[in-house]
Amino acid sequence: MLVPVLLFLLGFALLIKGGDWFVDGSVGIAHRFRLPELLIGATVVSIGTTLPEVMVSSQAAAEGIAGISYGNAIGSVICNTSLIAALTVAIRPGRVDPKTFRLPTVFFFLAALSYAVIAWTMGRFDRWIGVCYLCVFVGYMILSTVQMKKHPELAEEDAAEESGEQPLWKDLLALVVGAAAIAIGARFLVDNGTKIAAALGVPDSVIGLTMVALGTSLPELITAITSLAKGHGALSLGNVIGANLFNIVLVSGMAITISPFAVPAEKTIAGFNSSLIVDLPVMLAVMAILCLPPLRRGKMARWQGVLLLCVYAAFTAYQFLS
Repeated sequence: MLVPVLLFLLGFALLIKGGDWFVDGSVGIAHRFRLPELLIGATVVSIGTTLPEVMVSSQAAAEGIAGISYGNAIGSVICNTSLIAALTVAIRPGRVDPKTFRLPTVFFFLAALSYAVIAWTMGRFDRWIGVCYLCVFVGYMILSTVQMKKHPELAEEDAAEESGEQPLWKDLLALVVGAAAIAIGARFLVDNGTKIAAALGVPDSVIGLTMVALGTSLPELITAITSLAKGHGALSLGNVIGANLFNIVLVSGMAITISPFAVPAEKTIAGFNSSLIVDLPVMLAVMAILCLPPLRRGKMARWQGVLLLCVYAAFTAYQFLS
């Protein structure tokens, strides 16, 4: 048991450091093109910090471990929103520009609602659904690029603050090394996470919704803390919103395309699948708490962060105590 735990922790460490390197390289390259900060967070940085989820879910799907593949994507959305974004908002609530906030938010809710409806009505995800989600991912990136071209003024303030760019080869090296560390860390996390789950008698879906989701969300947490420390709250918030969208259309899309799976039914409440009546509704609810108020008022409020932290604590306790 000791060896799987140590390798599981090593996987965490590789994911954290790999995500850190990948984000540094991504941001360095993105700033060369003078992209707005929130949009960098919702696209380039989000892809980098979502790579652990992509690798873990794809690896789990390829090995037929549907519980981790399914739970990781949903659990990461809940963790990103009610822990990582919640900390950002609770510590330093700030203003939000609806021009850059609206696009990833609308895309997320369209993707998440379709994901929930498919789970509720069909009970499984076929390969064509995964392909459709990957197409949505491509469409979102294209629309984001168009938005940046239509609103170049959004980038001027952020670009003015950037100076001292390092050589391009260093940014590219950080991307490559970071991606490699993430891939290795994901392998350790999946292989040893399933061993630990089996030893403890915990369902794979619970491990995916909690331990693996938290582990693969650590790059987002590090990005949030670093961004707050440097006064770039918009980058952190944009990263969380973009990462949540990518958890549905990229992470789940890739896993479903590799190996279609049915919705895990390892936990039930009064005879109903726990995932359908708890996990999916919580995922939609926490994003509604985070996104809907600022879309109307143009700013975050501290109560949102506090409420989301309470939801995360209750959700995690429910997973292990029920």
